[in-house]
Amino acid sequence: MTRDPADLTAADYLDSAREMTAADRPYLAHLLAEEAARRTTDPATAARIRAAYPDPTATRQETD
Repeated sequence: MTRDPADLTAADYLDSAREMTAADRPYLAHLLAEEAARRTTDPATAARIRAAYPDPTATRQETD
């Protein structure tokens, strides 16, 4: 793995987002996916990435 974040690709960020999802870290997955979407030049692909990793704080249900 590279140490310079500028060298990372959208695919690198998506791989990390998948790892964070598997580790039950949805907010980190969302942040990594957002960076992947930002680095993607195709707006449709960026929209699909964002839809696959929504902000968990916006979708969280409060329970008593």
